[in-house]
Amino acid sequence: MTASAAAAGIGAGADRRVQIRGFRGLRSSGLIPFGRPLPALPIGSSSGSCSVIRAVSTPTKPDTAVKRSKVELFKEQSNFLRFPLNEELLSEAPNINEAATQLIKFHGSYQQTNRDERGVKSYQFMLRTKNPCGKVPNKLYLVMDDLADEFGIGTLRLTTRQTFQLHGILKKDLKTVMSTIIKNMGSTLGACGDLNRNVLAPAAPYAKKEYVFAQETAENIATLLTPQSGAYYDLWVDGENVMSAEPPDVVKARNDNSHGTNFPDLPEPIYGTQFLPRKFKIAVTVPKDNSVDILTNDIGVVVVSDNDGEPQGFNIYVGGGMGRTHRVETTFPRLGEPLGYVPKADILFAIKAIVVTQRENGRRDDRKYSRMKYLISAWGIEKFRSVVEQYYGKKFEPFRELPEWEFKSYLGWHEQGNGAMFCGLSVDNGRIGGKMKKTLREVIEKYNLNVRITPNQNLILCDIRCSWRRPISIALAQAGLLLPRYIDRLNLTAMACPALPLCPLAITEAERGIPDILRRVRAVFDKVGLKYNDSVVIRVTGCPNGCARPYMAELGLVGDGPNSYQIWLGGTPNQTRLAKSFMNKVKVQDLEKVLEPLFYNWRIERQRHESFGDFTARMGFDKLEELVEKWEGPGESSSRFNLKIFSDRQTYEAMANLAKLQNKTAHQLAMEVIRNYVAAQQNGKGE
Repeated sequence: MTASAAAAGIGAGADRRVQIRGFRGLRSSGLIPFGRPLPALPIGSSSGSCSVIRAVSTPTKPDTAVKRSKVELFKEQSNFLRFPLNEELLSEAPNINEAATQLIKFHGSYQQTNRDERGVKSYQFMLRTKNPCGKVPNKLYLVMDDLADEFGIGTLRLTTRQTFQLHGILKKDLKTVMSTIIKNMGSTLGACGDLNRNVLAPAAPYAKKEYVFAQETAENIATLLTPQSGAYYDLWVDGENVMSAEPPDVVKARNDNSHGTNFPDLPEPIYGTQFLPRKFKIAVTVPKDNSVDILTNDIGVVVVSDNDGEPQGFNIYVGGGMGRTHRVETTFPRLGEPLGYVPKADILFAIKAIVVTQRENGRRDDRKYSRMKYLISAWGIEKFRSVVEQYYGKKFEPFRELPEWEFKSYLGWHEQGNGAMFCGLSVDNGRIGGKMKKTLREVIEKYNLNVRITPNQNLILCDIRCSWRRPISIALAQAGLLLPRYIDRLNLTAMACPALPLCPLAITEAERGIPDILRRVRAVFDKVGLKYNDSVVIRVTGCPNGCARPYMAELGLVGDGPNSYQIWLGGTPNQTRLAKSFMNKVKVQDLEKVLEPLFYNWRIERQRHESFGDFTARMGFDKLEELVEKWEGPGESSSRFNLKIFSDRQTYEAMANLAKLQNKTAHQLAMEVIRNYVAAQQNGKGE
């Protein structure tokens, strides 16, 4: 092993899946210096008088110029995210140039085209809000609803990171839409781009101490890592000061430079001219509550309380991330791992130290490897911890023991704990439109309700008086927003990214394809004899970037070609184990050939209470592949329902013909009609 490899922590015991060339700290090619020296670092070195941490290993030639991606140059030359975006927005063209396209991401927008249309490209923009904890004030929800109709495509999209997306905004309307959001208690700043994204936290509006503390912490972290240069407000509200006062603890942590974390002379004290190497994701939660997919984030923060329920500090996970590239084995999804524990007063300083470690050492030459998970995979957690501790100024305490994680959806009616109630609504793939959108608007406006978005693309109506429960339930049921017991369990946990037609990265369908996929899975369940209450966590994405977190699903479908998916198996219902790639290039029309033998054998060979993900992990892929290859069908239908739900064959055949038009079985359509009827008759009764 070479000396440089030893310095990088790459040896016989290191993870050899990714051994990537080193990056010798940050260097500006312009007038503003960027890299920050660390005092007396025990690892790495550089020519000259300052010590710079190396991400992996020292290049063979110390004076070799550091390669940087094009995006790094765009950032550096942008005057803190202004140029050339400011000029491009003033042009008559319907689109913006390459540099501006990268910079507008930091402002919360992506330039897109409708890929269903052929010929001349029809440019439009997607806007994404930033809502820490998924909190949406009443005023902002109503404004977003209006903007979707006036400037968008008439729908609102709830995301897997607790934000809104507006699609179809024309360039000429960008400033109007942006300024309206900003002036109505909203923001899009940092919703995209190479910086900290929206900070997740449990969306449930409980009055419990630990939940309130987790949400306050998430909001403080979001404020700490919000860009400070003012470019966002210069571009969209002509420099108007609409920022609210920041908590003193946040200001103190941001300005503290006692351990060499800051650029004290720059408008961006934490981000500098280059911001971060890639996107950065943080989630905060409480023990047991894994509604936020805690292990998939760059940083996962867990509140630790004493026996009286009083928060004392935080456990911190680091190194999670979903994105990967097909056929590039050195890219991979990764779960976060324990870093340590910090007292509650230190959390902002610890978060800042982790962010700065990634800022100084993450890859900036090849964006495929720029996420923090690759830095930790290359270094190992011990080396990563030691570097973070230098920026933190303290040692991390041992990780505190935690109970088993549980997935919580918060659907249905619940007590908040302060005399009010909240109602969680299942929104298929987060898409709010049509009658659902109209009814939600009416209910939220009439009762002056605040709203929260969940990490599972669902919506929570908050602060509901008990006397309002019945009329609200009736209105929601009439719009198809049913209580969870009346919804297919497959739909309750399923997720999909938007994919086609607007996402430029999509290889195949996701949001538009998943309704049919779920219907077909339910039909397979019926065919092989699984019960209606049996369920599987299914997530679908149109490309391998993993926005809907498919690598945590029991059954993940990842687009790998037109009408084709890579199948991932083995995740758990509580999202604590990575799935693994099972099959490539499975055409969408051939899914039953794979799913029937898997689900049939799960039914007949599973252990007591064994989930599908645990079953596939226990059986092993060799055995599962054999089952698929030798499958000849389950024989006579194992379904226990068939015609029994119908009084006569004529009714059955009429229902079957109607069901065929909707790509459903007669039984599925009949059960759907019955559930809807029961829900309407319930008039708000039940959970």
